[in-house]
Amino acid sequence: MKSFAEMRQMAEARKGAAVIAQSIADVADPDMSGLTDDRILAEFTKRIFQAGFNWQVIENKWPEFEAAFHGFDIGRNAMMSDADLDVHLQNTDIVRNPQKILTIRDNAIFLSDLAREHGSAAGFLADWPQSDTVGLFDLLKKRGSRLGGVTGQYALRFMGYGNFILSRSVVTALNVAGVIDGAATSKSAQKKVQAAFNGWAAESGLNHAAISRVLAQSVDD
Repeated sequence: MKSFAEMRQMAEARKGAAVIAQSIADVADPDMSGLTDDRILAEFTKRIFQAGFNWQVIENKWPEFEAAFHGFDIGRNAMMSDADLDVHLQNTDIVRNPQKILTIRDNAIFLSDLAREHGSAAGFLADWPQSDTVGLFDLLKKRGSRLGGVTGQYALRFMGYGNFILSRSVVTALNVAGVIDGAATSKSAQKKVQAAFNGWAAESGLNHAAISRVLAQSVDD
């Protein structure tokens, strides 16, 4: 397996040392302090609606989403009724995808369950060890709604968890580095990925988000 220093050299050869240094600096201090459960539901929802869609359209409509779903209040959305769904489906200010709208209710229930089990969903997610990030990905996939794959991974990154993202570029880099051979979807492959990130973090002193960004820029897009 290639060292992180080798992967960083590859990235710097492609993008320049200054670009790579800035990429690392941008995610150097992930912070979930002060994050509340309603903001987690909002982040989950934004990434779910952006999946397979134009991201900027969702950004432009986001104030209307916040209004339509009551600031993503967990309790209110966990009780979404069929009548509430009908109202949302008539609201032209948001993207009216019934399956994705229903994930708001389902993920509100998921977060309510975490809060009941652990005191706070935000605290529970923030305390999850990065040495087992793939375990957190698995939790989101199994207990959340439409949070498998990179959707949940992007949500975690944007809410400040500081995780790696198994994007196409990162998976390509992991193959180049000799970590995996092929996709990163199986449990055995993800175990190897986790071990590699843990090792690279120990080598470099960087968090997984920074390492992930370097890997993504070490290979052709």
